[in-house]
Amino acid sequence: MASPIAAVAETDAARIDDRPARWGAVYAMALCSFVLIASEFMPVSLLSPIAQTLNLSEGKAGQAIAVSGLFAVITSLSLSAVLGRMDRRIVLLVLTSMLVLSGAIVAFAPTYLVFMAGRALLGVAIGGFWSMSAAVAMRLVPSQSVPKALAVISGGNALATVLAAPLGSFVGSLIGWRGAFFCVVPVAVAAVIWQAVTLPSLPVSERQSARGMFALLRRPPVVFGLLTVAMLFVGQFSLFTYLRPFLEQVTHVSPALLSIMLLILGVSGFIGTVLIGRVLNAGLFLTLAVLPTLMAATAVALTVVGTSVVAVGILLAVWGFAGTSAPVAWWTWLARTVPDEAEAGGGLMVAIVQLAITLGATMGGIVFDTAGPRAEFLASAGLLAVAAVAALAIGRAHRGAAGHAQAATA
Repeated sequence: MASPIAAVAETDAARIDDRPARWGAVYAMALCSFVLIASEFMPVSLLSPIAQTLNLSEGKAGQAIAVSGLFAVITSLSLSAVLGRMDRRIVLLVLTSMLVLSGAIVAFAPTYLVFMAGRALLGVAIGGFWSMSAAVAMRLVPSQSVPKALAVISGGNALATVLAAPLGSFVGSLIGWRGAFFCVVPVAVAAVIWQAVTLPSLPVSERQSARGMFALLRRPPVVFGLLTVAMLFVGQFSLFTYLRPFLEQVTHVSPALLSIMLLILGVSGFIGTVLIGRVLNAGLFLTLAVLPTLMAATAVALTVVGTSVVAVGILLAVWGFAGTSAPVAWWTWLARTVPDEAEAGGGLMVAIVQLAITLGATMGGIVFDTAGPRAEFLASAGLLAVAAVAALAIGRAHRGAAGHAQAATA
């Protein structure tokens, strides 16, 4: 019997088709991903003023990211089963509409509890959208164009990283963090309209259930890959969530310089997303290992030269390039590994990623408040190093399975 990995390789070779590509819908989803990421990680660039306004510590304010991650986990694991055969076009439009409501609630939240409720609603939108994104992308373009479509959708992620953090910091300094959050609302409205115009009907032929997810968990390559994804994102967001306090307390940047630093982070991330699609077809597994290695090295270097503005700027460019490219690589891995179970696999992937973000933000906040930013960044580096080693093991297993498959057919 051929291994699951070898079967995926054979499936990839066979899945060449000439279906028309609906790139307008793909770009509409990219705009939605922009709003999602901008909304989800807006607290990173506004953590300090949020904490001051609501009388919180930076660590507790960082839980705004954790709560959205928690609700994203719950949604991603349950949404497909709850929705059954509902047209996924309608589902995407409803989820994107939730972004509008969430942004308004957060912007006008009078208390910490209301603020967190708005963030929880955002988590529902995040979990639902990302759990279906790979499956929808595979239905919008020919199979050979799926990596490009996933890169385009993730390009919204990268663009949000470019603009949201520096603009959030800058706009927040002008009109306050509430005004910065509300700026996302009209963009979310535009995303709803664009998707309504371009998305085709996306009916589901069979009712989805949780059994599909549990069946995937019986495949060792899938389980090991998801655990590696978890380690990567815990390490990434235990650092990324508390980047602003690090820059303020260790690098001692001014508000204007903070915006420049975050812009460097975002621009390098956008470049990484544009370039990553060119190497994934030829070197996916090597890429999966190299990216967390770069991130781990960067985290360690930040603790050593964190007081140097120039050095930190260079390191943030490396971090942005690797950190924003990593999700594209792992979504490509998912599309190749479970091409016929993309929605179930997407639900599992989102659950793992959001749970990892929640754990990273929560544990990172505890370490940051108790041991300081340098210790917290070193802990992040250790987790990322483990993710790099695990990715190397996945690549070795893939090559071994492919070799056995070739020998069996020779």
